Amino acid sequence: MAGTRGFGVDIGGSGIKGCVVDLQNGQLVGERVRTNTPHPSDPDAIADVVAKTVEQFGWQGSVGVTLPTVVKHGVALSAANIDKKWIGTDAHALFAERLGRQADQIVVLNDADAAGMAEIRYGSDIDRSGVVVLLTFGTGIGSAVFLDGELVPNTEFGHLEVDGHDAETKAAASVKEEHDLSWEEWAKRVTRYLRRLEDLIWPDLIIAGGGVSKKADKWLPLLDVRTRVVPAELRNDAGIVGAAVAADIGVQH
Repeated sequence: MAGTRGFGVDIGGSGIKGCVVDLQNGQLVGERVRTNTPHPSDPDAIADVVAKTVEQFGWQGSVGVTLPTVVKHGVALSAANIDKKWIGTDAHALFAERLGRQADQIVVLNDADAAGMAEIRYGSDIDRSGVVVLLTFGTGIGSAVFLDGELVPNTEFGHLEVDGHDAETKAAASVKEEHDLSWEEWAKRVTRYLRRLEDLIWPDLIIAGGGVSKKADKWLPLLDVRTRVVPAELRNDAGIVGAAVAADIGVQH
C-alpha cells in the first residue's frame, strides 16, 4: 500500500461518518465522527458536512468518499436514498473543490462497493473465491459483487423487483424499524429477497452488512436460503474503511 493510514467518509441516507483508518489492519484510528445527513440532502449541503468532518481530524492527505448512488468516472448517476439533485453531479470535482484537494487525492465510489472492498480485504478467512455478494441493510439495501476477489462495480441488487415491489422497500433494515417488525417477520422478507437474488446470480457466499449486522445472531439463523450467509466483520465501519482503501490505491470507477 502507498500509506499506512488513510481517511474515509461514508455518506448514507441517515448519517455521514468519517474517520482516519489504519490501512494495515482495517481498523479505525480513534472515534469516528457521525453527523445526521442533512435534509434536503443536496450536493452542497452534504459537501459541507464532508468538509467539516475531514477538518475535525486535521487530515491533509487523500480522502475516499462513498455515496449511496451509482458512481461512474466520479459522476453520480442515481439517487435512491439521497436528494435527486445528485443525479448527474460530478461528485469527484465537487469534493475535490470543497476539500481543497488535487484530483488524484479524491476518490468517490458507491457505498456498498466500498464496504465490500473492506470486507474482502480485512474480513475473516472464509473462502471468498467464486461469486461473493455483500449486502448492506440500512436505509436501503446496497450490494457489492465480487468474482474471485475482483469487484464488479455499481450493482444495484437492492432494487430487484420482488413480488411487484422494489426489494429495499420491503426488506431494508429501515423498514423493520418503521413498521416495528419482529426479527422473525423481517427475516421472512429478507429470505424472500435473497431467494430472488440466488435465482439470478447463484452466489457462493453472501455477506450481510450494515448496522443490523451487529445483531446478526438474532436474524441470520432465521433465514431459509441455500447460500451460506455470514455477518460482515467490519460491520457498520466497512464503508469508511473501504473508502480509505479506495483512496489509497486510487480506485475510481
